[in-house]
Amino acid sequence: MIESLLVANRGEIARRIIRTARRLGVRAIAVHSEADADLPFVAEADEAVCVGPANPAQSYRNTEAILAAARSTGAQAIHPGYGFLSENADFARTVEASGLIWVGPGADAISAMGDKINARNLMAAAGVPVAAGTTEPAADLAAAVAAAAEIGYPVMVKAAAGGGGMGMGVAVDEAALRTEYDKVRAFAERMFGDGSVLLERYFPRVRHVEVQILGLADGRVLALGERECSVQRRNQKLVEESPSPAVSPELRSRLLAAAVRAGEAVDYRNAGTVECLLDPATGEFFFLEMNTRLQVEHPVTELVHGIDLVEEQLRVAAGLAPSFDPDALTSRGHAIELRVNAEDPKRFLPGPGTIKTWVEPTGEGVRVDSGYVEGNTVTPFYDSLMAKLIVHAADRSEAIARARAAVAAFHLSGPKNNLPFFADLLENQEFLSGDYDTSIVSHLR
Repeated sequence: MIESLLVANRGEIARRIIRTARRLGVRAIAVHSEADADLPFVAEADEAVCVGPANPAQSYRNTEAILAAARSTGAQAIHPGYGFLSENADFARTVEASGLIWVGPGADAISAMGDKINARNLMAAAGVPVAAGTTEPAADLAAAVAAAAEIGYPVMVKAAAGGGGMGMGVAVDEAALRTEYDKVRAFAERMFGDGSVLLERYFPRVRHVEVQILGLADGRVLALGERECSVQRRNQKLVEESPSPAVSPELRSRLLAAAVRAGEAVDYRNAGTVECLLDPATGEFFFLEMNTRLQVEHPVTELVHGIDLVEEQLRVAAGLAPSFDPDALTSRGHAIELRVNAEDPKRFLPGPGTIKTWVEPTGEGVRVDSGYVEGNTVTPFYDSLMAKLIVHAADRSEAIARARAAVAAFHLSGPKNNLPFFADLLENQEFLSGDYDTSIVSHLR
């Protein structure tokens, strides 16, 4: 096993990775910005290094500072978590060129899946279903108009280098396309340094379902069940559950097989996620993107399968076999994750502030992965995620009941937070029925 691990991230995911590292006897090293010096992940690491000021470009995205921290602490490996440098192929290559172990997929796989057009084309060649769309960037507005006429309205206009629900717009006709194309292109150039734009068929009613994959050190790719991720605001997830209430055994078989083909197509190693759109009217699913990293929502997969994905990531990176028998892996029960954010529960606008009260729920089947404790300040410099409230039970109805009780027992004051939204959602008949789609949040507002 790896002996020392530098976690190139912050907050709840850094704390969560450190927890597994210490359980395995791996020396855990944190890096942090000046703004995060008082957060729990810094105190809980075996060693911590300040890598710069609050601005992520000068700290958590500062490749030179992170590598310098690795050298000064004698780190053997780097785990990037999610966000920041986790899907940066150049960083992965630099880490390995420095003689360190990269806890993630190979740089070539990151590069191949990082460009959405290239990824779509690769998946189509591998026999993974893809929705109608462009096979190369729309070079200009005229090309976009021509492509949309061929695909048929409505169309999704997307930044080819985007991710995390950013850089997307819907055009219902040519007039809207002219507006959205310019808007998405400008956003992509500003945020990603790449203004390439693609067009895809847009589904007015659709579910967002994804499959957790794990590429083993021996070359096999496993599919560890699916997650339902359709409760979203601004194309960003708020709630995830596994298994999906929309997926039948027959559909699950097809979905998981397609995800394995996707991983095999890029010789995938380590943890990753194949995201798909599911048309509930037809049962068809289409490749959306592959996230070449650990997902925010990975705990629901861990709970239903009884494994620790961070441990498996470390084992793959070290060239070891998994801790479980891949041929005997089974799922058990139902898990739901709620993303507790520092944001207004109605408009979902960020609401940073100092935490005055923080009492986490406890009990059977309740897990909280948090990045903060009472007295900490949620700053405006980073993502608004404060904690993930995850529950596990024998079936979906029991999991929902457990989630209701856990939300009620989570006492949080100071920053604005979305716990009231979850209280409403968990009583909503559309959600309770399991027959919901990505528009559900708009129905609750």
